[in-house]
Amino acid sequence: MTDLLTSIQAALGLPHTPIPFTSSGALPSAFAVTDLACASIAAAGQAASELLHQQTGRLPTLEVDRRLASFWFATSIRPMGWSVPPLWDPVAGDYATKDGWIRLHTNAPHHRAAAESVLGACTDRAAMASKVAQWAKSDLEQAVVAADGCAAEMRSWKQWQAHPQGQAVNAEPLIQFSADGSQNAKPWQGSVAQPLAGIKVLDLTRVLAGPIASRFLAGLGADVLRIDPPTWNEPGVVPEVTLGKRCARLDLHDKTDRAVFESLLKDADILLHGYRADALERLGYGIAQRQALAPGLIDVCLNAYGWSGPWQNRRGFDSLVQMSSGIADAGMHWKKADKPTPLPVQALDHATGYLMAASAIKLLGHGGSARLSLARTAKLLIEHGAGTTEPLRAEDDHDQGMLIEQTPWGPAHRLQVPLKITGTPLQWALPAGELGAHRAQWW
Repeated sequence: MTDLLTSIQAALGLPHTPIPFTSSGALPSAFAVTDLACASIAAAGQAASELLHQQTGRLPTLEVDRRLASFWFATSIRPMGWSVPPLWDPVAGDYATKDGWIRLHTNAPHHRAAAESVLGACTDRAAMASKVAQWAKSDLEQAVVAADGCAAEMRSWKQWQAHPQGQAVNAEPLIQFSADGSQNAKPWQGSVAQPLAGIKVLDLTRVLAGPIASRFLAGLGADVLRIDPPTWNEPGVVPEVTLGKRCARLDLHDKTDRAVFESLLKDADILLHGYRADALERLGYGIAQRQALAPGLIDVCLNAYGWSGPWQNRRGFDSLVQMSSGIADAGMHWKKADKPTPLPVQALDHATGYLMAASAIKLLGHGGSARLSLARTAKLLIEHGAGTTEPLRAEDDHDQGMLIEQTPWGPAHRLQVPLKITGTPLQWALPAGELGAHRAQWW
């Protein structure tokens, strides 16, 4: 735990201050997932604490609850009388090939269409399994990716270290900071209770790391405006990640919507984006254009497989990176299973989200950019060793007793926050809501 936190603090340029972690137990896993949850949440809290120290001269103390951190890395919302839609498309998942395993990510309709363009239409997992079994894993991975789909064959950590992309991302820092030379930082408008009051966050991210980052920033008082394309939806995670945000839609291929987006960007303090490395460039909003439109903008971005190497523009998600980087393979051996065994939660997404939030806070008053990747977070987790078998105590009513949240789908409990910052309660002014429910404008 201490090593994980120290590594993250060093990457963020934060003091190597011990932070207490309360309660006990851990999510059962081949790797120290609960330690990663606590360390990444603590680092985001420490960034906020250091900001308050700079602005007020007072350094708030922190603590993180291990149990609650573990639960928030899964889901923090507990519906009352309704249910969250399934996270996964019916044919998404792991399949045996002629020579190993592959994971197909088909949650988005166009990603499923890409897989079916290679394999043929499949009505269920059994039909998909019979088709996948005829392929070699590397050939199928390449074919699906070439069709603009999402797939990852299962590799071991040793194989990933020998792979050109593994070598590339493993040579990158956990967080790549760059200064932009701007002197346009605006004065602090926050308070101890809401350190990020007055900060406008334009959120272009989707499942899952970026929305975790913007949710955290909203909890500290930032005005978060999430922008999605006209038809995008992710019903299985929307109730979890839209807490505290306003959500609007824009089509960046439409001239009128582009003008709206540019006006929003000009007034933004922080931009979060998680498109593939070349996507905004192709839309005409590369880093030079963004800085010209919004001098002093804090630009925080992530991708799946890192910012160098042959896969830097490859589509990817947490579950795919776990397959590529050796996590699912290590889990299979740890559990003595006969199939890929991923982490018990999408910990790469969640941890990277908190590191994005910490990076954004760290850049306040200075400007500049930060780049992160799920694959680099995977390296951090893998290299900090095995998990524990000490069980996590089950949830109880106390965990659910904080607030009842009135969502568009019905009431829900929201778990207590795992992070305590003295004098600075994480709290959200808005309940979770539907995508596209608001207008594309700042308050």
